[in-house]
Amino acid sequence: MSKAITSRSQDYSQWYNDLILRGGLADYSAVRGCMVIKPYGFTLWENMRDVLDRMFKETGHQNAYFPLFVPKSLFEAEEKNAEGFAKECAVVTHYRLKSDPNNKGKLMVDPEAKLEEELVVRPTSEAIIWNTYKDWIQSYRDLPILVNQWANVVRWEMRTRLFLRTAEFLWQEGHTAHATMEEAVEETRKMLDVYADFVENYMALPVIKGVKTPNERFAGAEDTYCIEALMQDGKALQAGTSHFLGQNFAKAFEVKFLNRENKQEYVWATSWGVSTRLIGALVMAHSDDEGLVLPPRIAPLQVVIVPIFKGEEQKQRIDAKVAEITKGLKALGISVKYDDSDNNRPGWKFAEYELKGVPVRLALGARDLEQNVVEVARRDTKEKQTVSLEGIVAHIQQLLADIQENMYNRAKAFQQANITNADTWDEFVQVLDGKAGFVAAHWDGTPETEEAIKEQTKATIRCIPLDNTQEEGKCILTGKPSKERVLFARAY
Repeated sequence: MSKAITSRSQDYSQWYNDLILRGGLADYSAVRGCMVIKPYGFTLWENMRDVLDRMFKETGHQNAYFPLFVPKSLFEAEEKNAEGFAKECAVVTHYRLKSDPNNKGKLMVDPEAKLEEELVVRPTSEAIIWNTYKDWIQSYRDLPILVNQWANVVRWEMRTRLFLRTAEFLWQEGHTAHATMEEAVEETRKMLDVYADFVENYMALPVIKGVKTPNERFAGAEDTYCIEALMQDGKALQAGTSHFLGQNFAKAFEVKFLNRENKQEYVWATSWGVSTRLIGALVMAHSDDEGLVLPPRIAPLQVVIVPIFKGEEQKQRIDAKVAEITKGLKALGISVKYDDSDNNRPGWKFAEYELKGVPVRLALGARDLEQNVVEVARRDTKEKQTVSLEGIVAHIQQLLADIQENMYNRAKAFQQANITNADTWDEFVQVLDGKAGFVAAHWDGTPETEEAIKEQTKATIRCIPLDNTQEEGKCILTGKPSKERVLFARAY
């Protein structure tokens, strides 16, 4: 193995980068702020994508694809949305290169190939999609439209971090159109529940469902719902958002329909999305100083088998037993790798698969075969046990379920232990500068106070929880009356 991974206690940020790079998830690229997602990382994303795609289709959505480029005039049509993304936009102004007459062998932008209208590389697709919906919708019979897009988007970030914040990233964006406000709000809440279900039951990561304050709301939305997760360093991470857009985009793009009363009305809209930053959340929420710890339900590889042998005869006997085990696991849909390569010793392989976060490792030697047992190691607790080869496939299936449950319970216990009530400003600052986590505190409801708290502490209101308890209190900063606590945290 190369140099040791930086410990979380020494430098959490470097620890995270070490795991991403050495765990084989991603690498830096020749394009500033962009990353290369390596096969192991992309398999993880595919597993996440496939589950989400199934969940979307089960709730009636269909996939479509819209252009990468958005005409600048369309982008400007919804002013709040345009203003919200203006500073992050990449813009195409020309369509051709030519040889530079002053620098042989070099290329330059052809000044005669200037576009009639500049094109924005999509930071989000509302504009191009709602311009399209205008042609798709005439009457209430055309509604609802329940469309999702799997795509890449570009947001020209100045300070980037692998998976968490990159200039280009992968995501899905749902865009739906409805005949009534009630239907659109129901859709918004439904998709928030889908996200929470996925993150908790597949990523083994507990979340808090809530609504954003106006300051933190998506540009162009009437309401933004979110799921917030807690990382091991006490910072929050927004794991998914679902937006009720009202009739804002319909009005900007003149998308009207003939309702059941034969009257023209603007369409009601939603949008919702999660991205590859979920991989960053996964790493930061579960992993340890030895490497990645990945939940079985979405791990790129669930089981690895490493043989320990001397001579070809021993190996052949082990191969035969492993083939039997592998067949049984694959029949249950469990991904398994038999690493019988001879370029590294078993000890190196153990460390490598621990680094990569493979949930279950089997080590099988000639002596084990004679005794009809196998050594089974689980990644989440690092426990090893000797297990009978009789019924080993069923044992592994149950062990994977146990690991999934244990990872969630451990993360849930961490979340609960790191939600702290603060009733005064001093308590608030003390918690943030100490163990951090979520701080439940009263706020007077004004954007000015919210901004002042952010400026002084770098903590933002992550959400107003949907199941919030109503209680009388005083704002931690102004002392003005408040009817409920909101969740503050420093965040990624």
